[in-house]
This record gives sequence, structure tokens and C-alpha cells, in this order.
Amino acid sequence: MPGFYSQSEPAALFFRAMRFLVTGGTGFVGGVLARQLLAAGHSIDVVARSPAKAAGLAGPGVTVHAGDVTDKESLRRPMAGADGVFHVAGWYKIGLRDPKAAIDINVNGTRNVLEVMRDSGVKKGVYTSTLAVNSDTNGRVVDETYEFTGRHLSLYDQTKADAHAIAESFSAAGLPLVIVQPGLVYGPGDTSSVRSTFVQYLLRKLPLIPKKTAFAWAHVDDIARGHLLAMDRGAPGRNYFLAGPVHTLEEALEIAQSITGIPAPRRRASPSFLKTVAAVMSVVERVVPVPPDYTSEGLREIAGTTYVGSGARARAELGWQARPLREGLTETLRQEMTLLGMSPRF
Repeated sequence: MPGFYSQSEPAALFFRAMRFLVTGGTGFVGGVLARQLLAAGHSIDVVARSPAKAAGLAGPGVTVHAGDVTDKESLRRPMAGADGVFHVAGWYKIGLRDPKAAIDINVNGTRNVLEVMRDSGVKKGVYTSTLAVNSDTNGRVVDETYEFTGRHLSLYDQTKADAHAIAESFSAAGLPLVIVQPGLVYGPGDTSSVRSTFVQYLLRKLPLIPKKTAFAWAHVDDIARGHLLAMDRGAPGRNYFLAGPVHTLEEALEIAQSITGIPAPRRRASPSFLKTVAAVMSVVERVVPVPPDYTSEGLREIAGTTYVGSGARARAELGWQARPLREGLTETLRQEMTLLGMSPRF
């Protein structure tokens, strides 16, 4: 967007205070992004299915609107006059068989947001995709030129891939849109299976660790910062991997052990073992309820899979950086231990 960034002030984001619409502002990444925008002096409009859920964002510079990405008409008033749009809202669940919510939010919701952005003449938008659209890279650290062909491992992966294709089509048609693709996002406030894994570890209830499963880890504060940089410096039509350092889950828990002194599980599960169990669970889950992490879908996603990519383009073109995993985990584990009533000594 012309005028967003001044080359004479390379340390500053945005040339002037602006007004942004944020979808997903009550979520993990969206909430941190909203707070970073406010801290930088911008004003934000937040669309929330239940405005009460946005109470944590109440204050000067914030306007909360009752609405939803699945209701296109509810987006028009909040988006009118916005300098930019961050479409962060998304559906993420593992092990659910009903695809309706995933399609409504991830696919149709993305189309709704981008159509209203086009109709409203918004000057620039940032869409939050994911590295998961590339599925399992089989150990390769890929970049933005990589194109996955095949079957995705989960409903989330598939619907985000469909939404990504929609975003690219709007961009190709001239919508000034930048796409960011985070890897694994962790940090205080997380509610995903990543958090539950570390909570189980802290409570010494984690039964085993999958072998070879790897992610590109990035702290939520860094991911949110990447969104701001994409709005300020990203080239419309470009996509950027917000991919932090690559570590296996084994390595991450070994780092956690070195931080906390709590031993990581000794038992390891091979990809072949997990794939076999996943096949069995695909039958079991048809007749009895199964916890999400132990569904066939949940097990497939950790059976030696590598959701990894290179953040080189984001570093070079946006100036983005992701902190080392040890640094981010130290803060995250300290907060989790405090919440669990444990006394962190690090």
C-alpha cells in the first residue's frame, strides 16, 4: 500500500495511524495482533459472533461489531472506510467428522471477507493461511514455490487449502492481498493440541512422543508481528511463510526438559506404529466417541509428519524474525506451570 512504509524510517511500521478491520480478533493469533495494532497507535474494528467475547479488547481505539465471516452482510459496515483488513478468523479442530463448520468458516467465510473487501475498495488486506496447505513435506524444508498435490491429512488442512486457492484467485484478479502462512504457533494463551501436549508433559502424563514429527515453530507474538509487517511491507500477490525454526517434537520436549527439569517421556512411537493405530481408530471411532488427539485424523497428523517450511522470504522482504524455540518455550512453560499451580524455578 503506497505510503504505509517510509524508507527514511526503517524501524517504524506504517507511516501514519490507521484503521484496520480484524476478523478473528477474539482468537489466539487475532487477539495478539489486535493488541499489537493498538499498541502501535492504530484503531481497530473487530467482528465477533458474540461481542461479549471481545471484552478483553474493550477500550480506546476499539469498535466491536456483532457479526460473523459466514454472514457476508454483517461485514460491510465494519469494513466501510477501513485502511486495511486482516482476515485471521478460521476454524481449527481435529477429529470431528462433520465438515459443515469447517467449510462455512474456512472456505465460504474467506470468500465472503474477500468479496466485501473488493466491493468496499479496501486498499490492502492480509489473509492468514497456513503451512498446512502443503501437508506433509516428507522431511523437506520447502519454500513459497512449493505446490502440494495429493490428499490432505485432515479436514482443517483441506479446507484451508481450498481457502488458500480462493485467496490466490482474488489476488490474481487484482485484489491487493498478501497471504501469510504461519507454521506451528505456540505461546501463552494457546488453546490447541500443542498446549495440551505441553500440559500433559508438565503433569508427567504424556504417554509417549512421536518420532520424526517436525514443525516450524513460531511464538504467537512473532506471528502477529509478521502480520503487521505483511500489511506494511508485503507485496500484494505475494505469499510469505511465517516459518520459525524447525524442530521435531522430540527436540522440543528435550528443550522443555532442559528448561524445567521435568523428564520427557522415554517411550517413542514410530511413524509406522502410529499409522497402524490410526487405521484401527478409523474403525473404532465409527461406533464409540474418541478423544480428538486419538482419532485417526489426530494420529495421522503426528505420524512422522513434517509441516515445515523456510521463512527466508519473510526475513528478506519483510524483515521478520522468529525467536529461538528455547526462548519462546521458557516464557510459555513458565506461564503454564503457574496456571497449573506449580512453582517454576527458571
